[in-house]
Amino acid sequence: MQTPEHILIVDDDEDIRDLIRQYLERHGFKVSTASGGRQMRQVLAQEQIDLIVLDLMMPVEDGLVLCRDLRAKADECLPILMLTAKNEEADRILGLEMGADDYLTKPFASRELLARIRAILRRTKMIPKAVRVDSVRRYLRFSGWTLDTHVHHLLDARGVVVSLSGAEYRLLKVLVDHPQRVLTRDQLLSMTQNREADVFDRSIDILISRLRKHMRQTDASNAENKDNDLIKTVRSEGYMLTASVIVLERL
Repeated sequence: MQTPEHILIVDDDEDIRDLIRQYLERHGFKVSTASGGRQMRQVLAQEQIDLIVLDLMMPVEDGLVLCRDLRAKADECLPILMLTAKNEEADRILGLEMGADDYLTKPFASRELLARIRAILRRTKMIPKAVRVDSVRRYLRFSGWTLDTHVHHLLDARGVVVSLSGAEYRLLKVLVDHPQRVLTRDQLLSMTQNREADVFDRSIDILISRLRKHMRQTDASNAENKDNDLIKTVRSEGYMLTASVIVLERL
């Protein structure tokens, strides 16, 4: 008999926790709940959790703080679905930048929550090659930059680490794994977040802009990147990494 997947719901609203718990249990999941960060950590220390449904707006420690702390520790691969009562694009982007795998805006339909959870779990079981940590392909060098896929670091020409969020790393890894090939926004969302874009979704555009900014800030050390055209916008199509990529097992 297959062991049911274990979902942890972290929300300070008891009614919402209970409603989600009952719904997910009816669909075959094992469910634990926590009212905040302290209880969340207790559950994680005692149970094997497959996915966290994490509310953004909570007292003491909000969802962004908890998500960032999880990603900074050994729980980098633990899927997180962020719930937010806000509908502002900046809040959704910030959640993804902190390492959330997807987001859902309150109020939401229970069926949509279930569909998002199932989609994230499917992706977790079959992690796309583009975002998988590869113990052999550790270093990807392109136009003066080096992406260390083991520790998820981007190094400039001097070997200085350029800090990337989890979402920025995943996007850059996909581009580097498909050099000189145009990838649409839908493809990039599917390969990094396992979802499709809606009409107003600009998360990929904003993350591309942030990647360019990171590279521009250290551009003085990368003569090859003088014009900062590494990530090219292809009008009406998508984005492309223009450089060739060399795979190294060691620096």
